Amino acid sequence: MALIIRSSAIHAAGCYTTTAIRKGQRVAEYAGPRLSKAEADQAYEDKPITYLFGLGDGSVVIDGHCAAMFINHSCNANCQTEEKRGRVWIMAMRDIAAGEEITYDYCLYDGGDDDAKCNCGAAKCRGTMYSPQEVRRRRRSSTQPR
Repeated sequence: MALIIRSSAIHAAGCYTTTAIRKGQRVAEYAGPRLSKAEADQAYEDKPITYLFGLGDGSVVIDGHCAAMFINHSCNANCQTEEKRGRVWIMAMRDIAAGEEITYDYCLYDGGDDDAKCNCGAAKCRGTMYSPQEVRRRRRSSTQPR
């Protein structure tokens, strides 16, 4: 299987497959240096874009430096992430045709006041890259009296 990076309608650049991928197959590894959350927060304090991926409880993150960092979010993704022994794999959730953009649901849970607007274009897009649980949590906290 070969992956290429090219223009994407979802967000600037995206990751595409040049060959068919079977459901359940590993597509890519999300790889890069490991940082503590505090180190990552400090390193990216004034930067608008990061390629960080939280491991386990989020106290350690991968600072993505690989083809997988170009895999865009979609609310109707064709892949999902799987953490095994401290490594993160992008796994096909269905058969993926050659030429198709690879996507997974970011399920963000940490981002301050940013609304993490989603541009995936899915019929049932939730409008944000935050996880459904985080969306509910944010709604509850915004309706709580201060």
